[in-house]
Amino acid sequence: MLSQSCARHSIMLRHWSRNTGVTRSFRLGRVAQDATRPVQFASQSRVPLRQMIGLKSMPPAVSTPLDIAKGGVPALIYSQRRMTTASETIAPPPLGAFMRSLPKSVLPYAQLVRLDKPVGTWLLLWPCTWGITMAAYATNASLLDTAWMLSLFGVGSLIMRGAGCIINDLWDRNLDQKVERTAMRPIAAGLITPKQAIIYLGGQLTLGLGILLSLPIDCLALGASSLSLVATYPLFKRFTHYPQLMLAFTYNWGAMLGFPAMGVWDVPTMAALYASGICWTMVYDTIYAHQDKKDDVLAGIKSTALAWGENSKSVMAGFTVAQIALLTGAGVLNGMGPAFFMGVAWAAYRLASMIKNVHLDVPKDCWRWFVDNIKTGGFIFLGIFVDYLLKLFGLL
Repeated sequence: MLSQSCARHSIMLRHWSRNTGVTRSFRLGRVAQDATRPVQFASQSRVPLRQMIGLKSMPPAVSTPLDIAKGGVPALIYSQRRMTTASETIAPPPLGAFMRSLPKSVLPYAQLVRLDKPVGTWLLLWPCTWGITMAAYATNASLLDTAWMLSLFGVGSLIMRGAGCIINDLWDRNLDQKVERTAMRPIAAGLITPKQAIIYLGGQLTLGLGILLSLPIDCLALGASSLSLVATYPLFKRFTHYPQLMLAFTYNWGAMLGFPAMGVWDVPTMAALYASGICWTMVYDTIYAHQDKKDDVLAGIKSTALAWGENSKSVMAGFTVAQIALLTGAGVLNGMGPAFFMGVAWAAYRLASMIKNVHLDVPKDCWRWFVDNIKTGGFIFLGIFVDYLLKLFGLL
């Protein structure tokens, strides 16, 4: 709907007419210093920018994360949440020292795989560590073998989470432009083209294949079967309110894969651990979804946050009870020691506190509690690892 000259770094303006009561949406490209220049639409009509949006002057420009880091030309970015003539600017998140140190040409690719937001990598990694360490406990595996496998899965989690983000952003590049929090993702903002992203994805998947080939041969089929989940997860938010369930199936695959990676197939324990992780993901990703629920309604995006609404806390409490019961059952089946159950108890307390205290209508609070799940997953791993060490050194 815009000409090629305005397709890059697109933004959205909404203008409300007092006379008609109608709100009109305009998607604009990167705006030059002269706000009076005409904007070319597909209909070939030419409308002066100020006249089009009904403003006497343009609001001040707001720098994107890339502009802030590299001193580039600022872009105008506007919120779609309030249908008013007073445009609200989106405050771009600050970049850490590592991201600021990257070359300008590399930075969008680092943002595409969320190197600036490692929480997703940790949440993908923790179920892997649970499965690996519980299998090591059951088989009395050496510390060196266990450390090696944990390292492989750590690198694999970083790579495959990045690949998943690229796939997600390719599918959602048009939807992301309609949601305030995601509008400046590199593909949606035009910093990376879909073709460039696909080439980058090919490199990520090649590295992931290298990690998979480093595992025992009987891991290949189980590991490769998760790719169908990774590729299709983003589609589910379009036709079901339960895309979180598909994400849960995907994110906890490593809980099962960790067992054969250590040379053991204990299907009952694997299934209980996997189901526990699914319940955990349903809770933390629902909290995550509550950040965007206002924009999601406008964009037509579905989620458990919208499906459960005011009942979200009650439903999440039920999933947490199921998570702890299944996790405890996995520990019993695997013959775990006291440290494991202490870790599970502490995780249960943390999850209960999260559900009680999170303010689901405050996006910043949702993000804070979502990130806090890194520690919860870590405490579960710590309990398993302590039991493994105690047994390894003959103390259990």
